[in-house]
Parts: sequence; structure tokens; C-alpha cells
Amino acid sequence: MELAAFVDRLDETLDTAAYADLDASANGLQVGPHERTVEHVAFAVDGVQETFEQAIEADADVLVTHHGISWGGFDRVTGRTYDRLQPLIEHDLALYVSHLPLDGHQKLGNAAGVADVLGLENRQPFGELGPEYIGQRGRATDSYTPAELRDQLESTLETGGQPVQVLEFGPDEIEEVGIITGSGTDWLDEAVEAGVDALVTGEGKQKAYHEAREAGIHVVLAGHYATETFGVRAVRERVESWDVDLETSYFEVPTGL
Repeated sequence: MELAAFVDRLDETLDTAAYADLDASANGLQVGPHERTVEHVAFAVDGVQETFEQAIEADADVLVTHHGISWGGFDRVTGRTYDRLQPLIEHDLALYVSHLPLDGHQKLGNAAGVADVLGLENRQPFGELGPEYIGQRGRATDSYTPAELRDQLESTLETGGQPVQVLEFGPDEIEEVGIITGSGTDWLDEAVEAGVDALVTGEGKQKAYHEAREAGIHVVLAGHYATETFGVRAVRERVESWDVDLETSYFEVPTGL
């Protein structure tokens, strides 16, 4: 499969163009030649030296990640930027990135994956960002206590051995859950307005403690990395379902953060 066709197919699947003016990340193909045949696709959460080296060792042609290396462009290709780019170019490894499109996708996205873990029903888009959404909300089949919600996430997510933290300021029984993976506490007001009992995200900010306490809502901090493995794994499954003979690999590099 030609790289250009691979990129076009992923861009269409993930609706990459819809987030072009909303995301600091350069979504789509961040590094790659004009012409390249793709036979082996690697997947990982982060586009960093470790995953680049693993993809090169596996003889992959393109690496698909959630977090890439271009956040608003480069002023200079020096230091760590040079160190990251150098192996990609030297080994002709293309890098495809899907940041917010892979957060907000209602079937393949990170929030959708967390909703699957929690068994949420009656799902709908959540977490407005301009005209798009970067999360999902839904109703638990059976209500959770805060401890049960924490335990469900801890037993399922790749947290790197770190505990899931719950700011317990909401009701005793959790039924309505809003999810924005990664760093999502800036949407706490939207969660309150939507009437959810708990906001599940990856990492928090200092002010979130007091905002959650004053608003009477639970905030669950399950790890930035841990909440964002779902999207790339779902895209891997989608690519494997294509009518194209492609080998795939997935590299797990948990950060514990």
C-alpha cells in the first residue's frame, strides 16, 4: 500500500480535517517521504525516541501515534528535536499522528475506549472544543461507588503501577459519567452543567480540587498515558480489517503519569 493512500484512508477514518484549526498538534503525516510503500505499520501512544527505536527494530514503514513531535511547528531542528527526527529520516520511518481527532472519535477514540471499560450506555459526545468534541459521556448500567469506579479503572488500565486517584466530592452513587482523556479538567464546568456525577480524565491541575469540591462532583485521575492507549489500539484493529495485507505491531511504553 502506498503511504499517500494509507494517510488518506486514516485521515478520512478519523476526520482529521475537522480539527485542523483546533489542535496545536500537526495531525496526519508529520514525517515522511513523498513516496513510500507501506507493508508494516507500528502503533504507540507517544512518538518518542524509544518508540521510534522499537519501530525501526521491527522494520516498520510507518509509526502511528497519538502524541507526535510537532506542536505548532519547529523554530529550530536542534537538540532533542534533532535527536528525535534523526532516526526517522535515517531509517526512512514515516510518522503519522492523530491527537484530538483520536480523542474525540466516538467509536475509535480514547474516551470511547474508557466508556467501554466502564460499560456506559446512552452515549453522546462530550467536551466541546469549537464545533467539535474531544470526549464522551454516558450512563453506567449499574451505578458505581467512587471506590468501585476507581477499582474498575485500576484493574483495566495500564497505569504503570500508579494508583487511580479520585477527588471524592460527588454523590455516593455514580451513574452519569463524563470522559475526557489526557488532561481534561478544564471541562469540569461543562461536566457540572451536563449533570454528570463524575468526570474521568487522566491528570489534573491544582485548581481542579477546589473546583470539584465547590461544585459537588467527583473527578477521577486515571493517568494521562493510561487513558490514551485505546485510540491507537482501536486504529490498529481497524487497519487490520482493511482489504490490504499489512503487518502490524503495538508498542506499550507506559509512563505512570
